Amino acid sequence: MQNLKSNIKNRLFQALRNKFENYKPETSSMPFHTRLLGKDRMALYSFIQSLNTNFGTSIFEPVAEELGLKHFDTIKRQKAVADTITKEAQRVIQDIMDSLESGNSKPNKNEEIARILSVSQSGETSIIKPTKVDLFLQRGNNVYLIDIKTAKPNKGGFKEFKRTLLTWIACFAYNNPHCNIQSLIAIPYNPYAPKPYERWTMAGMLDLDSEIKVAEEFWDFLGGKGSYELILSAFEEVGCEMREEIDAYFKKFNQH
Repeated sequence: MQNLKSNIKNRLFQALRNKFENYKPETSSMPFHTRLLGKDRMALYSFIQSLNTNFGTSIFEPVAEELGLKHFDTIKRQKAVADTITKEAQRVIQDIMDSLESGNSKPNKNEEIARILSVSQSGETSIIKPTKVDLFLQRGNNVYLIDIKTAKPNKGGFKEFKRTLLTWIACFAYNNPHCNIQSLIAIPYNPYAPKPYERWTMAGMLDLDSEIKVAEEFWDFLGGKGSYELILSAFEEVGCEMREEIDAYFKKFNQH
């Protein structure tokens, strides 16, 4: 585990240093804030905002990849799932979406997957361009297509999240009919802790038992029990070890 922690820390060091190297502060002038707080704190604020925008891609994805290396046969980031889908599968997906949106049915991922798989290779096809899978995992015959979201996803986006998850199943199944395919949303941490994650906001669209993993559930799924605590510890250690480097980086903004 110590070796794994060291590898995760190296990924974090690299990600932060890359960010420092390529970071350009916002050009918008905030004269009152700057005079009140100082250029270094404003630069830090802007940096945090910038980091939040792509935290999933630049921080969580490489850490997730490192964590899952020993537990999965294949693990890839930002993978194109496929571009062929049958028109029947598209029709079934639309039926599922209409039924969920109208409240006529409740989400049941296993049933939805079974319906899609039954038509995933029959009839005419269309070429589409679905979004890339943030994290592609395969262990034996089991395939997991994971979409990593921010801690508080926009409620209005759940319909599109659901459609994406169903479309990935249909596209991947077209060329891989014998795989056991799952697609799911991952939320890297619980912003409501120590209270439970407010999953009710997703209840109409997502199957809460099999379509979403939050915090420990996600990280421990990737690397086994204790993985969540391991990466929190790694983040804390990197923060301590880089403290002077981080302070020096932002101090230089006071010199301009």
